Amino acid sequence: MDQIETVYALTSFVKARIDRDVPSEVFRVFETAVTKGIRVEVKSSFLPGQSEPGSSRFYFSYHIKITNNGPTRVQLVSRQWLITDGLGRSEEVKGPGVIGQQPQLNPGESFEYESFCPLSTPTGTMKGTYQMLCLETQQGFQAEIPEFFLVEPSSFH
Repeated sequence: MDQIETVYALTSFVKARIDRDVPSEVFRVFETAVTKGIRVEVKSSFLPGQSEPGSSRFYFSYHIKITNNGPTRVQLVSRQWLITDGLGRSEEVKGPGVIGQQPQLNPGESFEYESFCPLSTPTGTMKGTYQMLCLETQQGFQAEIPEFFLVEPSSFH
């Protein structure tokens, strides 16, 4: 998705939410992706209490649930994020595990965590991948983290 498509999609999405009179305190984005049996669900929301719009500091939380719907035990080894602000500036973030952990998941098990993202603009997007390891075969693969919007609700009024 290029920058123009992202801005159009974001604008349409937010306007649809506003048209339904969704209160800003419950304004959340939900996205899901499935790769090789690994389901990644994301919920993001704006954090008004931590943000300082006058200083161009906007904070967003995201809650992730990773479920192993595959037939074998897997381990999350590392993560890679592409974070893009509302002006199209991107930053790549890589690192081992998530929140200091490299969870192992049996078939049917889930792992959940929450983190946050600061931006200098009131809107943006995040997407990425988890490097997973099949513990049975020792083969690695990438599980998609779906692209999701980071939205300060009043930025579209």
